[in-house]
Amino acid sequence: MHPLLLQNRTLLLLLTVVTLAFGAILWPLNGAIFWGVVLAILFTPLHRRLLRRMPRRRNLAAFITLCLCLVIVILPMALIGISLVQEASVAYERVRSGQLNYGAYLQQVLAALPAWVLELLDRFHLTSMAEVQERLTAVGAQASQFLATKALDVGQNTLQFVVSFGVMLYLLFFLLRDGRQLAARIRQAIPLDTLHKEQLALKFTTVIRATVKGNIVVAASQGALGGLIFWILDIQGPVMWGVLMAFLSLLPAVGASLIWGPVAIYFLATGATGQAAILTAYGVGVIGLVDNLLRPVLVGKDTKMPDYVVLISTLGGMALFGLTGFVIGPVIAALFMATWGLFAPADDGKNS
Repeated sequence: MHPLLLQNRTLLLLLTVVTLAFGAILWPLNGAIFWGVVLAILFTPLHRRLLRRMPRRRNLAAFITLCLCLVIVILPMALIGISLVQEASVAYERVRSGQLNYGAYLQQVLAALPAWVLELLDRFHLTSMAEVQERLTAVGAQASQFLATKALDVGQNTLQFVVSFGVMLYLLFFLLRDGRQLAARIRQAIPLDTLHKEQLALKFTTVIRATVKGNIVVAASQGALGGLIFWILDIQGPVMWGVLMAFLSLLPAVGASLIWGPVAIYFLATGATGQAAILTAYGVGVIGLVDNLLRPVLVGKDTKMPDYVVLISTLGGMALFGLTGFVIGPVIAALFMATWGLFAPADDGKNS
């Protein structure tokens, strides 16, 4: 074997081994590192504006940006998380003790339905109250237990959470301060054509900003609006239901209506027509329009991905990576399309 070829292969093998080893070392802190990178990408434009005003104070500019990130993003999320922990724990205890029975609510709805509707439901075996009550109670208990368990995990692993949070802030500071130089070194090390590297880097940052802005702002808006109307109508656990509506807002068309819709039906079936009308009008006219109004403005066509690809990659990412998957999924999908696009001729619109 030629010595130069052997040297190149040895170098590639060494590079692969040390990269995998370094990745294994970082994996226990993957969430902290990932969100540190995401927040750095989101707040880099703000940091650059501060840096233009104080070009010789890089540390101060990075520190101010970090403080703004804490106030704008992290502190509100922490407050919402504390309220969610409390409400989820209370809801789980009420379900376990029998005070909260979803099957009984269904019985009230069925009792108010016309006979022909009951006959139709009976054909699909949806009026067998023992089975339906058992399923609904189990689903409600599982949902409440899931939220309560996750909340307890955070409390029981306080040290790990504090360490991860500290690592994220520490990394965020240095990524803000030295991010441009680090990105340049990474681009220089990647063995691709300069134009291709620029395209992939632009796609990566664009999709992260668009995905986080679009999903988080739309989800937060729908969740806040949903929680607000639940609080006004005196429905127990408005924060918990608002968070669930925020998560479900990732589903187009239906989304948050999977939460407020059944509640409106329950109000209508139990004679609370005023509350049913208010919740339905608010859900359709306010919550339902948020996605159509905000997402195009915040995301636009930056991602250049079809809606179905965004939906599938988001759900698949969350199933594989958990909560962070709503960002990782679309990013992987965008890089997949961009990488394959390097091998395809550019579409300049002449054939359309």
